[in-house]
Amino acid sequence: MNPVIPIRSAETLGCANTAVISEKGQRQVFCGLTGIIWLHRKIQDAFFLVVGSRTCAHLIQSAAGVMIFAEPRFGTAIIDERDLAGIADANDELDRVVSELLARRQDIKLLFLVGSCPSEVIKLDLSRAAERLCKQHMPHTRVLSYSGSGIETTFTQGEDACLAALTETLPARTSQGKHLLIVGTLADVVEDQLSLLLRKMGIDHFDFFPPRRSTTLPAIGPETVCVLAQPFLADTAKQLESKGVKRLEAPFPLGAEGTTQWLQVIAQAFAIDHTRFEEVTQAPRQRAEQSVARHRTQLQGKSITFLPDSQLEIPLARFVYQELHMKLLEVGTPYLHRQIMAPELEQLPSSTRLSEGQSLELQLDRCDADQPDLIVCGLGLANPLEAKGFTTKWSIELVFTPIQGYEQAGDLAALFSRPLARKLKLVA
Repeated sequence: MNPVIPIRSAETLGCANTAVISEKGQRQVFCGLTGIIWLHRKIQDAFFLVVGSRTCAHLIQSAAGVMIFAEPRFGTAIIDERDLAGIADANDELDRVVSELLARRQDIKLLFLVGSCPSEVIKLDLSRAAERLCKQHMPHTRVLSYSGSGIETTFTQGEDACLAALTETLPARTSQGKHLLIVGTLADVVEDQLSLLLRKMGIDHFDFFPPRRSTTLPAIGPETVCVLAQPFLADTAKQLESKGVKRLEAPFPLGAEGTTQWLQVIAQAFAIDHTRFEEVTQAPRQRAEQSVARHRTQLQGKSITFLPDSQLEIPLARFVYQELHMKLLEVGTPYLHRQIMAPELEQLPSSTRLSEGQSLELQLDRCDADQPDLIVCGLGLANPLEAKGFTTKWSIELVFTPIQGYEQAGDLAALFSRPLARKLKLVA
């Protein structure tokens, strides 16, 4: 009998108990306002009124390449000329802006007041303002608030803050039977694909949160179980659990393996027969594996470092290690939620260097020492790193691109292979 030759050396798996480099220092990340860019597209009858500065408006309108009406001057342009005693006038001004906005836009069913970080805005109690405005404009428009301030949130935490606020408004479920809630903003096409797989397995009672329209908020009850589709929703998960919703612990649906494991956890919770599960998932899983394999040839053995930005870093590290056979040097994340990440950490090699938070200079020094083939980082770091000869991938692309599920596995792999292919062409 011929010996089995491993395609790569055996590595001990499991990072759950690995020491983490915890850093506090200069960091380079977007603020939570950025979440508006994908949230306003998802909840189609919602409006996000940024209470902030002109800088906030420029970030949303220019840097993200979208036009969103926000009247952000309110926060600073008016209050800058007044002292703290003028706060009462600021509330009046906010009420006026909201009333004019809702008079013009009858299609707005849900209005979020989004706080930012200028000191004049911090003085405003937006949660109380939302309660006041909600009384004025219900039942036509519900008004909620959350913070997208760069002092309190980073990048994807804006979605977490938004959904945590929205969780308070979820109606009580009155119908009997187990019900699944899939939590996290997904592209419509991904929702449709996952819905089809769940129905083929025999799971008919499920909802996505957030919904596409605020008037169809999912109801929750004692028999509701939830599963996260995005890894940056710790506060939302905590709010749901406080309402009696049980959270299923699962890896995230990235790549063929991650999607299979994510669906398996759901199938087990709903007592779906193993044979039925295999029948439903076999074909799309094979398609996903084949599409990923095309990129593995180019990426296998390449080293990669993730700098902290989106909180997607750990699930992505599992994907590139497990399915693309890349070598993990450092996996940095803004925040490490061990409970949520436990199924992912178990599948990372124990030699992985994990870091939480950021001290930018120290982290860049480690990049210089490691010389990774590819660095996944925020927008602001990409050009300086490219100038030093590194190949980079913007982490924001991984947030904006539909990457969850079987059918997107090849696209996800391509996001890692494309920068290296581009560099080869430039060198040639």
